Amino acid sequence: MLWLLLIMVVVAVGAFYIRMNARAERDFDNPDAGSAMVEFGRAFPDEAIRALHSTVDRKAIFLRLHDGKAGFIQSHGTHYVCHVIHPGKVRVNTSDSGRGLIVHFPDFAYLDNTFEFRTAAEAAEVSLWLLGSFSPKSEFTDEAGTPQAVQAND
Repeated sequence: MLWLLLIMVVVAVGAFYIRMNARAERDFDNPDAGSAMVEFGRAFPDEAIRALHSTVDRKAIFLRLHDGKAGFIQSHGTHYVCHVIHPGKVRVNTSDSGRGLIVHFPDFAYLDNTFEFRTAAEAAEVSLWLLGSFSPKSEFTDEAGTPQAVQAND
């Protein structure tokens, strides 16, 4: 009876070990957007993140920052490369699929790549961030961008 209990324990420990190894490999191949954002925050503590889009393979994340700049995070195994991109400092073309961008970074040519997104709309939005053309409308401004007073309903 003791041998049977010992065999069951060994099988359970082996199954646990195999499961944890598989999870570690999956996490290595698919980096977490949250940890990437933490790394970006460490690299650029004064930059506020407003929005982000991850590529389909989850190896790159593009960020819209608070002041019209864009951010870029690329996973290299267990570490990340983080850059702040000033408007107009990259060249962007659409990929053949229509859901991707071919991005050329003149200052960081080793980052040049084709980045595929889930939808064409995500790719278009990221291209606007990179080119500095993104201008979200606020419900508190008029068409000319002049701030408007908010009136409370009595």
